[in-house]
Amino acid sequence: MGANSKEAQNAESKADFIHKLKIAIKEADEAEYWLFLCEAHKSYPDCKELLNDLEEILKRLNKIIATTKGN
Repeated sequence: MGANSKEAQNAESKADFIHKLKIAIKEADEAEYWLFLCEAHKSYPDCKELLNDLEEILKRLNKIIATTKGN
């Protein structure tokens, strides 16, 4: 997520910027999947804080994309 977001800062166009952030969202979705699996496993440490952080990241990425499309 971080690498894709950082790469978006050097995008060649608005469309490229949005595309790179959408890739970051896909990476966040994958991370969420793995955290859900970890959360379901009884012997794994609690992942709720990480899931909450990830939810905040997803909200911000989606807001940035929505704002960029609106301009």
